[in-house]
Amino acid sequence: MVTKETKVTKTKKKEVSNKLRIRVQAYEHKILDTSVKQIIDTAARYDADIVGPVPIPTGIKKYTVNRSTFVHKDAREQFEIRIHKRLIDILNPNQRVIESLTNLNLPSGVSIDVKMV
Repeated sequence: MVTKETKVTKTKKKEVSNKLRIRVQAYEHKILDTSVKQIIDTAARYDADIVGPVPIPTGIKKYTVNRSTFVHKDAREQFEIRIHKRLIDILNPNQRVIESLTNLNLPSGVSIDVKMV
């Protein structure tokens, strides 16, 4: 009978007392990626522990519109809006990280939601 040995690795887990969760949304993915990179670079400058960016599934809103106003009900057009999302966690943020993130200048069209977890 063959037995398989498993290796047990000991990992040191850091205690996370508080966490800064940043959720970033935009219609264009290129602008979103540059703003996420800017946030990560700012947090890394002050030696913060960063988890992410984690891509969240893209939200798609579809709208159907009649081409004609009165006749030709079968003639329709469909439009869609895609909302790209990313999630960034900063573990144990210090005061300098929070100050630098509040003074960050991001492009228009990017919405940010910040929570302390």
